[in-house]
Amino acid sequence: MGAGRANEGLRADWQRQLSQAVERIGFRYIRFHGLFHDDMFVHRATYGSGFGPDATLAEPVHTFGYVDSLFDALLEMGIKPFVELGFMPSGLATQHRTVFWWGAHCSPPRDMSGWVSLVEATVRHWIERYGIDEVRTWRFEIWNEPNLTPHFWTGTRSEYFELYEHTARALKAIDGALMVGGPSTSVFVPDDRYAGETEDRTVEAATARAADPDTLDWRPVWIRELLDYCAERDLPVDFVSTHLYPTDFAFAADDELVPITRHADATREDLLQLREVLDASEYAGAEIHISEWSSSPSSRDRIHDTVFGATYITRAYLRCAGLADSISYWTFTDIFEEGGAGIGPFHGGFGMVNERGIRKPTFHAFEMLSRLGDELVHGWEHGVVTRSSATGVMSAVLVNYPTDMAGASVAACDSYAEAARLEAKGPPLDIDLRIGGLEPGSSYELVRLDLDHGNPARAWHAMGEPINLTREQERELRREADALARESLEVSPDGVLTLSFTLPPWAVLGISRS
Repeated sequence: MGAGRANEGLRADWQRQLSQAVERIGFRYIRFHGLFHDDMFVHRATYGSGFGPDATLAEPVHTFGYVDSLFDALLEMGIKPFVELGFMPSGLATQHRTVFWWGAHCSPPRDMSGWVSLVEATVRHWIERYGIDEVRTWRFEIWNEPNLTPHFWTGTRSEYFELYEHTARALKAIDGALMVGGPSTSVFVPDDRYAGETEDRTVEAATARAADPDTLDWRPVWIRELLDYCAERDLPVDFVSTHLYPTDFAFAADDELVPITRHADATREDLLQLREVLDASEYAGAEIHISEWSSSPSSRDRIHDTVFGATYITRAYLRCAGLADSISYWTFTDIFEEGGAGIGPFHGGFGMVNERGIRKPTFHAFEMLSRLGDELVHGWEHGVVTRSSATGVMSAVLVNYPTDMAGASVAACDSYAEAARLEAKGPPLDIDLRIGGLEPGSSYELVRLDLDHGNPARAWHAMGEPINLTREQERELRREADALARESLEVSPDGVLTLSFTLPPWAVLGISRS
């Protein structure tokens, strides 16, 4: 799963929310921006004297006090870092403050040897502190979305490939078993805007005006090119990473930025294509990590707060299981400051929990998914029945993504009222299942998330959408957030669990051993 930036991880409330997500859902890796941002104080070119003159050091030094506090906390919780190597410290940057409220420096280094020294010192410190066996289980991803120039990268594609080359070689020189990859590019596109060294907006007009974007030829960004580059130079690629938001923003002929939402199975199609690309390359055995994914890349999209978003996400994960080594949900918490803190308790933040730790529907959906076994017993359009190979215990997740959606995704919304229009979609879904081979007399719990259960954003809307909550309002929203429908069923004497019920539109149902 993802989080905003490293420095946010030093907050006590962030760590409490993360600990709960690890304990209840079982997330195993976490990725965030800003490891080398100035607010983590890793690369030190000056002494930092406060009111007095800021004395320049004879040589830069690297300090890891803040990073150690964060990484110690992660490992103590039982979650590992999926290390995003970035962004550029101001002392090494050629340009400053290119993106986000907190002013990330996203330029190539003015001194490549200085960047390599920073990476080497950091990784060697981690090996010394945590041990080589531990660090070998991490993943090292080089940068974030470098195709988005000048936001996340102010250089060219060739300059990013050069950064990849120097960084990958440096990591493997430390230890050949360290896992390195990239290019962490953003979304698939159906045109040649990223075919050159930097984005070419002049080729995007056809995408922007397309009557049906799903008929276009969507394809990955910089994946083939990086694999070819690395193969020519005998560079390591232990994993390929990219982001598969089912959206796009294309510039029209008048330079207007047009938002595009693709169909509900866009992520599955992209993953199948990505696997084909990788299998046809010199790196066919490499892992695939989708290091960011959600229904949209906006931290002000009210769908993120809703049951509608949770249902869409659950369906997508069920249909994409097995197509990637990881699909990292962006993000676990609304403590997320790319555009500054959100306004109000439900402002459309990415998180599975809001800033106050109130669980959103997505939290409960992930908790249901986490109880699934590793063996597929039965799968169909509306869910899966699984078994644990270790225990033989059955579990299932069922979902009613309404057929009225006609295969469309949930589009981003600017208000809860706009999102609530989806309540009219249907119809209910009749479920009739008989699952045999179970322990006679054993009990299974059915937990259901739907529009009337576990829907705090609707309760907040009914309150009049107060920006600042009273303590009683917060208590009420916490109750609403966790008030899922629950039922217990017993397996018959002949080892059969009979399920016969109607699943409301937008419902997600988890079935697991009591």
